[in-house]
Amino acid sequence: MYKRRDVHGRDEQRARLEANEGMSKARLILEQGEQAVRPAVERIERVAKVNQQRVLEAFWQERVSTADLAGSTGYGLDDGGRDKLERVWARVFATEGAIVRPQLISGTHALRVALFGLVRPGDHVLFATGHPYDTLEKVVGIRPAPGSLQDWGVSHSVVPLDAAGHIDLAAIRQALRPQTRLVMFQKSRGYQDRPALTSREIGEACRAVHELQPGVWCVVDNCYGEFVEEAEPTAFGADLAIGSLIKNPGGGIATTGGYIAGRAEALERIGAVLTAPGVGLEAGPTHHFLREFYQGLFLAPHAVGQALKGSVLAAWVLERLGFDVAPRWTEPRADLILAVSVGDRDRLLTFCSAIQRAAPVDAHVVPQGAPMPGYESPVVMAAGTFVQGGSLELSADAPLRRPFTVYLQGGLTYEHVFLALERVVDVLE
Repeated sequence: MYKRRDVHGRDEQRARLEANEGMSKARLILEQGEQAVRPAVERIERVAKVNQQRVLEAFWQERVSTADLAGSTGYGLDDGGRDKLERVWARVFATEGAIVRPQLISGTHALRVALFGLVRPGDHVLFATGHPYDTLEKVVGIRPAPGSLQDWGVSHSVVPLDAAGHIDLAAIRQALRPQTRLVMFQKSRGYQDRPALTSREIGEACRAVHELQPGVWCVVDNCYGEFVEEAEPTAFGADLAIGSLIKNPGGGIATTGGYIAGRAEALERIGAVLTAPGVGLEAGPTHHFLREFYQGLFLAPHAVGQALKGSVLAAWVLERLGFDVAPRWTEPRADLILAVSVGDRDRLLTFCSAIQRAAPVDAHVVPQGAPMPGYESPVVMAAGTFVQGGSLELSADAPLRRPFTVYLQGGLTYEHVFLALERVVDVLE
């Protein structure tokens, strides 16, 4: 007798639809969460519309055209598409100029280039929002490394946030020295037990620093914070905002690259370090990257909104399961990251494995802790992403150290985050 062939899992799809009619406990919890977090979702959608308009207006004002997407080779001289992209970026970030290049391979790299462009031997750098992110430790010299700022005779000091998690202006005032040349602010929480900082709070602190000591550069590590709010820190008084294109502003499209947006004088100094003195920003080939940089920037407000909607749902669901989360779903967002305190190593790995199993790429892989360049502790990273390290895509990572907190971020589509959370609930509920 002829037996009907299952075409591309058709029978499995039908069985799944029939099973969903009964709805699993995890799906019920998630749908309850969707109703509960609707006010927060509506706020996120309003911010996304404001940011989308801001980006579009920059495109319109600079008259972006098909010819601007072509790219360049060799030295990259007279690359009009690159120069126009950087003018678009400057409009979006409310700055005098910007550097947006594939030669900047990460946020850490962009920060390193900026630091070495702005400080000189004998200068002092003040970290005004607590200990810098792990990957900056060797750049600064907190952990010794050849070529660090300390190796070049640049000193540093750290001012923690206050007890409430805000910038401590009184402590900054006391920590400033005559030789302080640069004050660094980190917008995101990173791997720390601290809140993300709003663009307005950072900008107000920058203005206060400028009043206390004119001539000091106020620089913001803006990674994970772009388009989360209606304006960037540079719109409120920061001299520079720096980040990675494989995070928020690349929209999930950019496959490499970084940006530095800010004051023209600072960018000129930084350009001499990025290429060479006398060459500066006149050179730098863009190859095939301009199309994805333009398109990624266009998509970024929407993609960030999708990730944030998934994050508030995750906060509601995980808190219901008994986990401490920060920020809570009711709290305003200033970055993409949701910190989840899971309590022990095994549960942390279980959480990350559930996220990995929901990935579009490498879902069959089991994430394990391993050494990573720039990190002091072994790190587990669940990230079945189309772009290696692309943390606007859904990922969960954590240093394998106490207090065993996992950091959930990203999600190019809300639906993907929803389905991944369903797997998390199944294994942790």
